[in-house]
Parts: sequence; structure tokens; C-alpha cells
Amino acid sequence: MAADTRQSPAPAPVREPGRPPRQVWRDRLTHWDYKASPYLYIAPFFLVFAVVGLFPLLYTGYLSLFDRDLLDDSPTFVGLGNYLDLVGDEQFWKSLVNTLSIFLLSTVPQITIAVGLAALLNTRLRAPTGWRISVLLPYVASLVALGIIFANLFGPQYGLVNGVLETLGLDRVDWQADRFSSHAAIAVMVNWRWTGYNALIVLAAMQAIPKDLHEAATVDGAGAFRRFRSITLPLLRPTLIFVVVTSTIGGLQVFTEPKLFDAMPGSNNGGAANQFQTVTLYMYQSAFETQQLGYASAIAWVLFLVIIVIALVNFLLTRRLADSGGDR
Repeated sequence: MAADTRQSPAPAPVREPGRPPRQVWRDRLTHWDYKASPYLYIAPFFLVFAVVGLFPLLYTGYLSLFDRDLLDDSPTFVGLGNYLDLVGDEQFWKSLVNTLSIFLLSTVPQITIAVGLAALLNTRLRAPTGWRISVLLPYVASLVALGIIFANLFGPQYGLVNGVLETLGLDRVDWQADRFSSHAAIAVMVNWRWTGYNALIVLAAMQAIPKDLHEAATVDGAGAFRRFRSITLPLLRPTLIFVVVTSTIGGLQVFTEPKLFDAMPGSNNGGAANQFQTVTLYMYQSAFETQQLGYASAIAWVLFLVIIVIALVNFLLTRRLADSGGDR
């Protein structure tokens, strides 16, 4: 009988009691890479945001509790005194009304025209890239140059707009002196710059909508307007909410347009009678002209709260309108 030449398997290594099994260093590195890499990738953004965004915001809130001049190193703690003074400040309320007026005159037409312009750019046009670049040119142009151009266009004596009005048999308008007219002129400046930018954002969202939905609706007999109302607008809801919120934030912080629109040399007050002074202009005046940093910080925080409230209202209204459009 032949002998069995098979070797018995080597005995398994005996692990010491209470000691966990060793992990290969590559497995451990892979584990930590899987867990930590996402946080490392987004860490630079949060670091920059903490330095240039969060810290100034919190420090402004802290500074609003003090009575401090621009060159004063020994501020006086006043608590909510700056906010109480702000409630009784007629100039602040006037600037807030001016800001809301310019915001409504600019944001509502701006978003409406942007959606219509995006729908036009989404059609079959010749040289579509050229048209898309053309609507973005006002945004990339120098804001100072645009401010000077529009200030001349709306000039009371030799402005082109008044020349057109006279040609049509209408009276001249003193755009800088009249309160509502100055708001309308500044709103035109804002719309000229931002409408094309928002139109391209909406256009990108329109092109992401599946074409099968429109083709199916066309087969069912839906016209162009019906497809736009029942398919395009509901699917644009996230983008429209984004555009509305960002336009609200920018519209309530409008600063450069009214500052450059002022015809008085060296004036930052928004007109001789503050007829188009915005909250940001008043904050600038309080901080760098009257050198009341604590009061200016209180204005900044009140504006911050107003922006949050109005942005939230716009968010809810936009979502509700989009939902109601999709249910039709």
C-alpha cells in the first residue's frame, strides 16, 4: 500500500486573546481617504467663507452694539441704542422706501424679460453662440462706464431720452430731481446689466429639459404657449427660485448705480434731497462721511434681516406659482 504523500495544511497563526486583527495599511489609508476626502475638498471654500464672509458678518453685529467713530479706539457700549435710533431715523426709512421702489422696478421686469429672452434664445436661431454672447456684453462691460453713459442718456438738458420725448411731443423730465423718475432710470441701468446674465442661467435650465416631453405634448396637440406654461415653467422652478433669490439680494444692495447716477460732483447722498438714496448709500455715508461705524453696522444688520425676509417671501411665492402652473 502506497504511503500518503499529501502534506497536512499549516496550522493557522494563533492570535493573542483580546488583540484585534491587523489591518493592512493600504486598507486603512483607503478608509480614511473615503471618509476625509470630501471634507478636504470643500474645506478651502469654508475657510475662505469664514474669513471674508462669516467673520465680517459677526463682527459687524458686534460693532453695532457700540458707539464708535472711524478713528476712535475706545468705543462706548450702547447695547441696542443704535437700533433704537434707527427706528426713529426718517432718513433711514426714506432710503429703505427708495431701495424697495428701485428693487420692484428692476427685479420684476428683469426676471420677466430674462425668461422671455431665454425662451427666444432656445429657439433655432442662426449663430446662436453670437446671440448668447451679445446678451452677456452689458454684464462684462465696465460698470463705471455704464453709469456715466446712462447718466448722460437721462441728462435733464441734453440727454438722449429727453430728446426722444420731445420728438414725440412730450415734456422733458428731470430724471435726477424727480423721485420716481430717478428710480425708473436707475432700474433701467440695473436691468440693462443683469437681464442677459439671468437669461443665460434660465437658458441653461431650459436646455436641460428633456425634448421627449415637448414632443409628446406636441403629439397631444399642445401649442407652444401651452407647452411653455405646463412643461417649461414647472421644470424651471429650481432655477427661477435661484434667480429670484439672487436678484433680491443684489437688488436690495444696489449701490454703484445710484452713486454714479448722482449729477452733483462729490456727492454720495443719492441726490440733493436724497430722492434716490438707497440703504447702502446711507450706510456708506454714515460710516465714511459722518464716521459712525456703530450706526452704520446697525444699518447693515437691519438690511441683512430685510433681505432674508424678502428673499424668503419671494422663494415661497415663486415655488407656489410654479406649482400652480404645473397643476394646470
